[in-house]
Amino acid sequence: MDALKDRDPAHIGPYTLLARLGAGGMGQVYLARSPGGRLVAIKVIRDEITDHPEALARFRREVETVRAVRSAYTANLIDAELDAAPYWLATEYVSGPTLSGAVGERGALPADSARRLFAALAEALASVHAYGVTHRDLKPQNVILSPQGPLLIDFGIARGAADTALTQTGLAPGTPGYTAPEVVVGNQVGAAADVFALGATLAHVATGRPPFGSGPTHAVSYRVVHEDIDVTGVEPELAGLIRECVAKDPAERPGLESVIARCAVSSALTEDPFYARLSTDGEAAPQDLQAAVAAGLVPPGHGAPKAPAYPPTAGPGYVPTAVPAYVPTLAPSAPTAVPERRRSRRTPWVVAVAVALVVGTATAVALRMLDGGQGGSDALGGGGSPSASPGTSAASRKVPEYILNNRISRDYWTLSDEPDEAAYGVGECRLIGAGSPPKELQYSVSDADDPESPTVTRRAKISFRVKYAELSNKKPEPYYVSMGVKPPHEIDSDTGKPYEVMMESKNVGYTSKPVDIYKHWKDGGFIELTYPDDFQSHFDNGRTYPAIPVANDPGDWTAVLYHVKSGPSDYESVGCTGFRVGSS
Repeated sequence: MDALKDRDPAHIGPYTLLARLGAGGMGQVYLARSPGGRLVAIKVIRDEITDHPEALARFRREVETVRAVRSAYTANLIDAELDAAPYWLATEYVSGPTLSGAVGERGALPADSARRLFAALAEALASVHAYGVTHRDLKPQNVILSPQGPLLIDFGIARGAADTALTQTGLAPGTPGYTAPEVVVGNQVGAAADVFALGATLAHVATGRPPFGSGPTHAVSYRVVHEDIDVTGVEPELAGLIRECVAKDPAERPGLESVIARCAVSSALTEDPFYARLSTDGEAAPQDLQAAVAAGLVPPGHGAPKAPAYPPTAGPGYVPTAVPAYVPTLAPSAPTAVPERRRSRRTPWVVAVAVALVVGTATAVALRMLDGGQGGSDALGGGGSPSASPGTSAASRKVPEYILNNRISRDYWTLSDEPDEAAYGVGECRLIGAGSPPKELQYSVSDADDPESPTVTRRAKISFRVKYAELSNKKPEPYYVSMGVKPPHEIDSDTGKPYEVMMESKNVGYTSKPVDIYKHWKDGGFIELTYPDDFQSHFDNGRTYPAIPVANDPGDWTAVLYHVKSGPSDYESVGCTGFRVGSS
C-alpha cells in the first residue's frame, strides 16, 4: 500500500481515494471508501490508452467478466464507469498480501501448506470455469491470500471458454513462465492452460523460485516450451502432481477435480497455521480519509472531501452504473515548471512473449499526453530558440522543408528499471528546458510490424495529434512539428554505425519533414510516420544522410517532438518518448 501522489485524483466517481494498491499494464489500482463507508478497490484505466479501441474492449471485457463471475473465490464487482473517461471499475476490497508478496517475504511454503493451497486454488479455478470463463493469467501476483482463503483477481484477459484463440496472430496472453506451451506457440487458450498456470504457480510456492527460471522473456518462454519445470527439493508426490499439471501436451494434464482429489486435504486451508500467518501479513487498511491522512497515505489538503449522490444498489438485479454527474479529471493541473523527468509509458493490453523462431513477440503501445506545461527557452540545452517576431502570424510564416542537425539535444528516453514496467516497454523521458506544447498533445511509438511488441526490431511507427482540436469552432493557427529520432550513440555518417569508441548521442537525431499538428484538426486523427523511411539527417554543409536501421545501434532510442518556427534552426523540443531496440 503506497501513498497517493500529487497527480492522483482525490475522488473517482462517488469514491474517496485513500491509498495506492498497485499498478499494472492497464492502469492504477486504488483503495477507496464509498460514501456509506465501504472499502473498495478501484482500477482506473490509464489516460494514455483511453483512445485505443483494443484497450477499451479489453477493459470492458474485464468488467463484464467480473460482473458475471459471482464466486466466493473472486472479488465481486460493485460499480463501474464504461461510458466516459476516466474509465474504472470498483470491486470489494480484500485484505491480505498477494501470493507473490507472501512467498517473497516468507519463502517457500511447507509441503502440507502448499498442498492445501493447491487444492484451494484448483477449487477457485473450477468455480470460475463453471461460469464459462478461463482466467488466462493465473500467477502468484494475481492471487490474494485473504483470511477466508485465496481469491483470484485481474480478469483483464479472461475470455469465454469457447474462445480458444485470440483474434490476432502472434499475440500470446498471459505471463512468461506461467503461460502454457500451446498458448506461447499457437495462441490456443482453454481450461487446460489454466491448469498449466496452476501447476507453475504451485511450483513457485513450493520452491520460492521462478518455475522456469529467470532472464529475458524469450528465454523463459523457450524453457516453457522445451524444458522441464523446476521442482528441485519439492516433496516427491507434490512434485509429481505439479509436473502433470505442466505437461507440454494439454491433453495429458489432469482435470481440476482430479487435482483436488489428489491433494487429499483433510482440513481447511484457513486452519493451516502457516497460511494463517501469511494471510495476516497485509497492511491494515485505513477506514476513512482522516485515518489515511494520519497514516501518511493521503497528503494533507489532497482534495476536499465530497459527498456526491450515490446510486441506489437495492435488490439482486442491481447493475453497476456510472455517475455521469461526477467525473473528476485524472490529469494534473498545468505545472508552473516543467519537471526534469517526465514518464513515458508504452502500455500493453495483452501481455506477450517471444520464443526464438517459435512465436512472435507481443507488447505495448506508448501513448503520452502533455497538459500544457510551461518551460524555459533553453529547449535543447544550447541557448534556446528565438520566437517569431511580434505581430507575425503562424499562418504567414514560411516553414522550412527540414530542420538542421546543428544543435545539442540533451533529451533522453530510457527503459524503466522496474521489471514489471520494463516488460511492457514503459520508460522515463528526460526533457530538458522544454517549450510549451499545445494542450492535449498526444504521441505514441510502437513496432511498425508488430504493434504489440515491447521492443522495436526493424521499423518504428510514430503517431501524434492534438486530441481535442476537433472541438474548436475555428481552425487553430498552424503549429509545425518535426519528429526527431535519436539512437543511443553518436553515429559515424560514413558507416551508419556507432564510432568504435562509443559516445552518447547529443544531437537532434534523424528528423521528419515539419507538418502542421492541426492537419487533421476536424476529426482529431493521428499523423503517422515510419522510422527509418520518413527520416533523414540534414547538416549546415548541405549534406543529407538517410536514417540508419535501428539494428545498427541496439539500446534505448529517443523520439523527440520539435516545434518548428521560422527557419531550419528555429525549433525547440516540446515532447519526448522512446523505445527499446534489442540486440540481434
